[in-house]
Amino acid sequence: MTAAQRPIGIFDSGIGGLTVTAAIKQALPMECLLYFGDTLHVPYGPRSLEEVRAFSFAITEALLDQGAKVIVIACNTASAAALRSLREAYPDVPFVGMEPAVKPAVEHTRSGVVGVIATVATFQSALYATIVERFAKDVTVLRQPCPGLVKQIENGDFDTPETETMLRGWLQPMMDANIDALVLGCTHYPIVRPVIERILGPTVRVIDPAPAIARQLQRILDRDGIRNSQLTNEPDLYFTSGDPTSFLRMMERLGLDGFDVAQGKWENDGTLTLP
Repeated sequence: MTAAQRPIGIFDSGIGGLTVTAAIKQALPMECLLYFGDTLHVPYGPRSLEEVRAFSFAITEALLDQGAKVIVIACNTASAAALRSLREAYPDVPFVGMEPAVKPAVEHTRSGVVGVIATVATFQSALYATIVERFAKDVTVLRQPCPGLVKQIENGDFDTPETETMLRGWLQPMMDANIDALVLGCTHYPIVRPVIERILGPTVRVIDPAPAIARQLQRILDRDGIRNSQLTNEPDLYFTSGDPTSFLRMMERLGLDGFDVAQGKWENDGTLTLP
C-alpha cells in the first residue's frame, strides 16, 4: 500500500464528527476513512482539558497503528485541548483540527453582532480566545454554552419538543441582541441545524465549519503528495467505544449506511485497542 492509499483517521467524542466525515466523503470520494467515536466518554465538553488531551493522544496512537496517514480531530473540544500538543508530539503526522468559524461570521455580519454556541471547554480554551482576538476586533461576539445538548443528540433526540425548548432558551437572548450569524462550535450541533434554523428564521446565517475542514484536508493531502487518485477497494472502517448497534443506528439516521461498526476497547492503562 502506498502512502496515498493509506486511510484518513477521524475521531470525535461520539457521532458529531460524522457531520465532518460526510463532508470529507463528498469532497474526497477516493479516500478510505477510519472513524472512531468515543461514545463511552461522551460528552467531552464538561471534562477537563487534561482528560480530553489524554483521550486524544490514545485515540491518535490507535488510529496511527491502523495506518492512518493524517488525523482529523472532528471535535472542537478535543481540538482545543490537544491539537497543539499532538502536533508537537507527532511532528511527521499531518493534523487537521476544528476551530469555531468566527472569521467567516465576522466577514458576513451586517449588524456587527454574531453568536457562537459551543461547549464550556471550547470557550475556556486559548484557541478560542486567540481566534476572537484575531478576527473579531470590531464585532461583538456573543458566546453561549449548551450544556446537555450533545447528550440529547447522542440519545437520538434530534427534533423533539425538549430539544427545541433547550435551543430556544439559548438562542433567544442572541436573537434579542440582533445577531445575524451563528457559528456552530461543536460538530454535534449541525445534526440539529434544522431546528436551529427554524428558531432563528431566514435572517440569521448558520455557519457549519465541516465543508471548510474538508477543503483544508484536501489542501494538506495535495501539499504532502498523499491524496489518493484512484478508487480503493478498502472499505471505510467505523469504531466506537460504546454500543456498536446504537452507533450504527445513528449513522443510518445521518445518511451513512452500508457500513459496519466495530467496538474499540479502552484498556486499564488508558490505551485504546481497535480490532
